[in-house]
Amino acid sequence: YYWVDSTAHSGVPSTAIHGGVDVDGSQIYVGRAFHNGDWIPAKILCEQRFDWVPSHSGIIPPGAVEGGRTSGRERLYIGRVHHRGSQTVGKVHPSHRVCYIPFDGKEIPYQQYEILVLRS
Repeated sequence: YYWVDSTAHSGVPSTAIHGGVDVDGSQIYVGRAFHNGDWIPAKILCEQRFDWVPSHSGIIPPGAVEGGRTSGRERLYIGRVHHRGSQTVGKVHPSHRVCYIPFDGKEIPYQQYEILVLRS
């Protein structure tokens, strides 16, 4: 897989990974961004050979897609959960044993989540 730099003006690439649907019905795509010293899940990921695999408690299955790193160099992975009527992409933070999603200006932790995995 590979990451593509993207802006609001360039649109979503046709190969972007669909992450879910927001409460307003808009499509959510997997991405990542550099924020406060961390690479966190939020650019557009392009490829076709991926699956969403159920996981929990910070367990990282083989082939999990790394979405970024903390300022302390801990790997973060792409996860998603259902939250208040939306399927939302977030970051799996293994040492915290949760998937955090951004929602309403906050980070919401979930112990049960799906994690994006590259098929072998």
